[in-house]
Amino acid sequence: MAAIGRVRVCGVFLVLALAVIAVLAPVAARAQNLIRDAEIEYALRQLTRPLAAEAGISASAIRVMVIDDNTMNAFVLDGQTVMIHSGLLLRLDNAQQAQAVIAHELAHIANGHITRRLANLRGANSAAAMGLLMSMAVAASGNAEAGVGLAMGTSSSAQRLFFAHTRAEESSADQAGARYMARAGVDPQAMVDVLDLFRGQEALSVTRQDPYVRTHPLTADRLRAAKGFAAAYGGKAAMDTAAEYWFARAKGKLGAFLQSPRYTLRKAARDGSDVGVMRRAIAHHRTPSTEKALAEMARLEAQRPNDAFVQELKGQILLESRRFGPAVNAYARAVALAPNEPLILAGHGRALLALDTANGNRQALAALEKARARDPFDPRMLRDLSVAYARAGNNGMASLATAERYAIGGRMDTAAVHARRAAGLLPRGAPGWLRAQDVLAAAENAGRRKK
Repeated sequence: MAAIGRVRVCGVFLVLALAVIAVLAPVAARAQNLIRDAEIEYALRQLTRPLAAEAGISASAIRVMVIDDNTMNAFVLDGQTVMIHSGLLLRLDNAQQAQAVIAHELAHIANGHITRRLANLRGANSAAAMGLLMSMAVAASGNAEAGVGLAMGTSSSAQRLFFAHTRAEESSADQAGARYMARAGVDPQAMVDVLDLFRGQEALSVTRQDPYVRTHPLTADRLRAAKGFAAAYGGKAAMDTAAEYWFARAKGKLGAFLQSPRYTLRKAARDGSDVGVMRRAIAHHRTPSTEKALAEMARLEAQRPNDAFVQELKGQILLESRRFGPAVNAYARAVALAPNEPLILAGHGRALLALDTANGNRQALAALEKARARDPFDPRMLRDLSVAYARAGNNGMASLATAERYAIGGRMDTAAVHARRAAGLLPRGAPGWLRAQDVLAAAENAGRRKK
C-alpha cells in the first residue's frame, strides 16, 4: 500500500526513564504495521473533533491512528494518541460506534489514567521518542509473541503497566465517554453496541480473546452500567450525516486495501456512491488492472472534482503503475486542494523523486521538508527525504533522515550509526546536528540499559 502507508513497527524496545529515553532489550518476535493514510486520518479527526471539545481537550493535539491488526482493540498510547486496530474499525457498523470507541479512550486521557501511568516517560517530541511509542503499540496488541517485556518483568506485566486499565478506570471512562457523546449529539447507545461485540469473551481462553478484553476488563456489571448511562444521557441524538459519510470513506478505503480485491469488487459491484467507486478503483489497482482502476477514478473525479483525497489516490495508482508524470500532476492537484496535509505533501515528493530529474529532485526536497515539518514521524517520508538530500549532495542531512527513520522503528543501534555520520558532517550546534544528538542519546541509553 502507498496512500495507506504501512509503516513497520519493529517493537524491539521499551523506554523507561525520568528525563532520558532508556531502551530495553529486544524480545519481540514479530512486527506490527502502523497504517498511515491522509484520508483515513482526516476522517477520524472529523469523528474525534466534537468529542475532544466536550472532553476539554484540544482536537488539534489528538491523533487517532490505525494499526494493521485484524483483532479488535483500541487503546491510548500517550496523552495525545489513540490507536485503533483495523480489525475493530472494520467490524463497526456506523460512525457513532467509532465515536463511542474514541470517546472512551479520550476519557482515559482526560481523567489522567495515562498521565499517571506514563509520568516517568519522555514525551514523543523526537523520532527516538516516537520509536518508544511505536514499540509500546506492539506490547499493547495483546499477542504474547509480539509483547515487549520490561527488564523487571514479563510482556504481560508491561501491558498491565502501560495499557491495561482497572475496572474502576473502565467504569469512569465509560461514564465520561457517554457524557461526551451525549453533549456532542452522539447517541450513547452506540457504546453499548460496541461492548456487545465483546460480550462473552471473558469466558474464552486467553489465546482466543480479542486483546480489548485483556486491556479493558469487560464484565456484566460494566455492560449494565453502560446501558444505564445510555438511558440517562441518550434520547436526544440525531444522525450526523457528515460523520456517517466520513466513517464510510475511512472504513471503505481501509477494507478495499486490506481485504481481498475479489471480495471488494463483489460487495461494491452495484454501489454507485463515491465510496463504492473508490473501493472498486482500489480493488482493480490491486488486481492489478490499471486501466479499469483509472476508469473508476475518472468516475470518482466527476463525482468529487475538488476532493484532495481523490487526487491523492489517483496519484498513488499512477505512481505505482510507473506513470510518473501524470502521478506528479495528480499529487500537485491534491496539494493545491489540501496544502497542509503532510502525507499528501510526502506523496507529491515521492512522485517528484520518481521523475529523477534535476528540477524534480529540487521540488521533491522542498515538498518533503514541508511534510517533515508538519509530521516528523512518517518513516516512509524520511526514507524519501534521505534520497532527496543525497541527490542534492547534502549527505549529512541524508544520514540524519535515515537515523530518524531507524529510530522510529526502534532499531537504535542502526540509527546510532547514521546519527554519528550525520553529526560528523553537519555544523556543530545546527538544528540537524542537535537532532542527531537526540538519536545518539537515546541509543546510548539503550546500550547502557542492555548491559
